[in-house]
Amino acid sequence: MLLQTIKDLSAQLGPSTVAHRRHLHAHPELSFAEWETAKYVEAELRKLGLEPQRLAKTGFVVDISGTKPGSDPASKVVALRADMDALPIEEANDVPYKSTVAGTMHACGHDAHTASLLGTASILQSVREHFGGTVRLLFQPGEEKLPGGATMMLAEGALKRLNLQSVIGQHVMPFLPAGTLGFREGMYMASTDELYVRVIGKGGHGAMPERCIDPVLIACHMIVALQSLVSRMASPKIPSVLSFGRVIANGITNVIPNEVYMEGTFRTLDEAWRAEAHTRILKMANGIAESMGGRCEFRIEKGYPHLKNDVEVTKRIRQRATEYVGAENIVELDQWMAAEDFAYYTHEAPGSFYRLGTGNVERGITSGVHTPTFDIDEAALEFSPGVMAWMAIGELEM
Repeated sequence: MLLQTIKDLSAQLGPSTVAHRRHLHAHPELSFAEWETAKYVEAELRKLGLEPQRLAKTGFVVDISGTKPGSDPASKVVALRADMDALPIEEANDVPYKSTVAGTMHACGHDAHTASLLGTASILQSVREHFGGTVRLLFQPGEEKLPGGATMMLAEGALKRLNLQSVIGQHVMPFLPAGTLGFREGMYMASTDELYVRVIGKGGHGAMPERCIDPVLIACHMIVALQSLVSRMASPKIPSVLSFGRVIANGITNVIPNEVYMEGTFRTLDEAWRAEAHTRILKMANGIAESMGGRCEFRIEKGYPHLKNDVEVTKRIRQRATEYVGAENIVELDQWMAAEDFAYYTHEAPGSFYRLGTGNVERGITSGVHTPTFDIDEAALEFSPGVMAWMAIGELEM
């Protein structure tokens, strides 16, 4: 039985999948600088007899074509994606595979995604005679940094001229226990835009505010007022988030600075409202600054679009996952206001982005992504390659 064969292969590959993950974790590289990571992964793929093709400088695609009698490799294609970049975070974990690169860490699980897809490649190569069509593996750089490596992969033809059935992505989820998988049909993740603001006034002595145009006060009014964009201007039916995470007013106790610098994010699940919100944000910010005697330079850097999982694709891969891990290990996901550049693929082809549970409360593996103590329960890597291989073959059989 093919399913049992794939399960056995995935379990046998468990130690090597974990070893790949640990190597990548110990040697992280930032977005669009994944040079050694790419060399490592390419070398492992060539050991399997595969020929990766470089795209986006540090990314690549590789095809695995089935040899089932009577099948045509071009008849159907399913794409599987893993991202490879790390984050500018200093790791706080005391583990044998701790990052060896100061200030850089795989704090979002991309090492696990890459290792898992390497395992999937090995499984698919081993069972080629059991399927027709082609599985295209996308090893992608720069998910963590705008404009997103997905845009570059697509621009260089990662999905062009293919009879594409679907594109599937996997991401670790530390708040789900290892052994579970999460799915959601339809709208799942938010768009994301970066906000960069300079509020410019006139500094001076803190004891003589009447001689100043206080940019700190202007910035405070701006932050508070912009929250009304979410609470009073957006439809309550449209999830939206506007947050400022960086505010720099470089004065001292008795010195009002000349300017304040701020950075933030705006996220939503509706593209029409997103465009309208951009206009409202700029108008409100400039109006507040001008009314208080100052001015502002407000730049919105448009980022990833919303991520909407194709309903039919998600139903199909959920069913395959259920066959693999059992219904008791399938979780219904809620909408999430985080963003992912996998969304770009779903705007080009029917796609679905699912979650791999990697948490373990008993072992203290509970930290969220993008934190210095993030880690995964590596038991998830014993079956994740097989699950993705089983999903891909299922898609090719449609």
